[in-house]
Amino acid sequence: MKPAARKVLFLCTGNSARSQMAEALLQLEAARRPAGASPMEACSAGTAPKGVHPLTIAALAELGVDWRAARSKHIEEFLPSPPDLVISVCDNAKESCPTFPARVERLHWPFEDPAAAAGSDAQRLAVFRRVRDEIRTRIQQWISMK
Repeated sequence: MKPAARKVLFLCTGNSARSQMAEALLQLEAARRPAGASPMEACSAGTAPKGVHPLTIAALAELGVDWRAARSKHIEEFLPSPPDLVISVCDNAKESCPTFPARVERLHWPFEDPAAAAGSDAQRLAVFRRVRDEIRTRIQQWISMK
């Protein structure tokens, strides 16, 4: 019998950039794991969802990830069926995360908010790329320990 997937929820405030990128990148990296590795299911949510930022979609597309159909989700969508692990990717979400059952593990990986970047579209996209790559590196390091 195949083991159940470990459900990982990335939590941010707006669920528009960091948590969306983390969800997509964990899906990408989990698909590359060797046969027999524990399966993982990635999802994301926000405490105050704003919609997926267009530069999130653009930054992921550069890696071959089509994220155009993604939507922002509120954390309350996951309360009836809690994840196994919640990874907050911003300090605000860490502080306002609802209480889950004791069995839900929590980690905090703070990243800069690329949606707050100023400048031209090219300058802002550069911030999204940098944060995307930081998230990907952190996920790869974490997965290598699993």
